[in-house]
Amino acid sequence: MVEFTHSKVVYQWSILPTSQHNDVANFIYLDFQAFSPPNNTKRLVIIMQIIKYPHPILRHKCKPVKRIDQGLRDIIAEMLVVMYDDDGVGLAANQIGLPYRIFVLNTSGNPEHKDNEFVFINPVMSKKKGSAESDEGCLSFPAIHAPVVRPDEIVIQGVGLDGQVREYHWKGFAAKAAQHEMDHINGMSFIDRLSPANLLAVREQLEELEMQFETNRRLKLIQDDAEIVAVIEEMERRYC
Repeated sequence: MVEFTHSKVVYQWSILPTSQHNDVANFIYLDFQAFSPPNNTKRLVIIMQIIKYPHPILRHKCKPVKRIDQGLRDIIAEMLVVMYDDDGVGLAANQIGLPYRIFVLNTSGNPEHKDNEFVFINPVMSKKKGSAESDEGCLSFPAIHAPVVRPDEIVIQGVGLDGQVREYHWKGFAAKAAQHEMDHINGMSFIDRLSPANLLAVREQLEELEMQFETNRRLKLIQDDAEIVAVIEEMERRYC
């Protein structure tokens, strides 16, 4: 747990690993929540789990990170755990409720293949070339797949965990995966790139996710928009 001060209030920042979700299920079952114990202390608990469409954080344009410390490294390590546990090949920070320009990738999907594992902090993408259509899915849109047209070649730069800037020239699947995650931290998702016909084809599945989201809101399992904005602002003060 990390403590920091803002506006004369002490905030306790906790990242809850996936392995501990069941330990607090009866206490807090939200994507993320701020709550106020005594002594003018607010505790911010981030539950590391995949956030599903149409949660508002998926539309949040993430802010650049200004510093890298052990707390941020722990967050990124847990992001990789969540990605592998959910059989993903990429994961953006706002997919687990964090408003930072960070995403992780491993196009093999295998945690043992560390040579395919990449961390991008404050990524910048350029020199997009070509065009190709391929099926895409997303951890935030379970069981939904649709064809998306994207550039087939990119150059991407990003800061690593050691604070050093690295540049990669990627083609094919790696380039598509990086663009998919870049969309996320820009507040977009792959459904925004679907043709009208392809969007119509998945409309029923999207409506099911929307209905589940509204049900969870009525059950107070997900905060209202104002509460979500307040939590995002506190998290941004920590690293942005």
